[in-house]
Amino acid sequence: MNESHAGVVARPSIETPLELSSFSAPLRALVFGASGGVGAAMVDLLGSHARVGAVHAAARAAAPPWRFSLEDEDSIAAVAAAAAAAGPLDLVIVATGMLHEAGVQPEKSWRSLDPAALARSFALNATGPALIAKHTLGLLRRDAKSVFACLSARVGSIEDNRLGGWHAYRASKAALNMLMRNFAIELRQRNPRAVCVALHPGTVDTRMSRPFQSAVPTDKLFTPERSARALLTVLDRLTPADSGRVWAWDGQAIPF
Repeated sequence: MNESHAGVVARPSIETPLELSSFSAPLRALVFGASGGVGAAMVDLLGSHARVGAVHAAARAAAPPWRFSLEDEDSIAAVAAAAAAAGPLDLVIVATGMLHEAGVQPEKSWRSLDPAALARSFALNATGPALIAKHTLGLLRRDAKSVFACLSARVGSIEDNRLGGWHAYRASKAALNMLMRNFAIELRQRNPRAVCVALHPGTVDTRMSRPFQSAVPTDKLFTPERSARALLTVLDRLTPADSGRVWAWDGQAIPF
């Protein structure tokens, strides 16, 4: 039973088969960030599913026309056009994000704030996904359920913030969450059957989280496959009434 009106959908189980029954078949999917941990796992799960007809895997190192950069709008537009050439899309997932890289680390204090690091975080965590939305929301299927989803993070919740720190990452993910709410409101007028949401994947054992895993209990550190399966199950259970919110891997709605 869908209980999304109460801020929760049925909690996914790792034993529950991935059904994707709420989508029309054959499902056509486009995954941006297909070389990352969660993105690659989603591509694998979708690609092996009987209800899926096509999975387009876009990544920085992919061969054309699937190569893109979050900082190159033309490359994003080219991927979107290639994916839509055979018809509307049922599922678009943005599985990208940046917490740290050379020269950019999560801040522990406001004294560590750096304008270049802030700009970089917003470019990759908010502006890039927003440009993907710009070029793909209009390509979503209109005669049946379709979904646009971006990976966000629980630490992007303003209401849930109890620890502070990680200023650039938190703020850029909060910005992404607001953009997703805005897009959902506009999408509701243009495509009432579509769903537009942000997703919290949990703490996933990937390069991004590896420096910060020491305090994570073993049962809370997920493989990419487990997180991807849970997120796809959540997306399968969401309805247009659930659009514009942030949903966690366990089916819980996260406050803004």
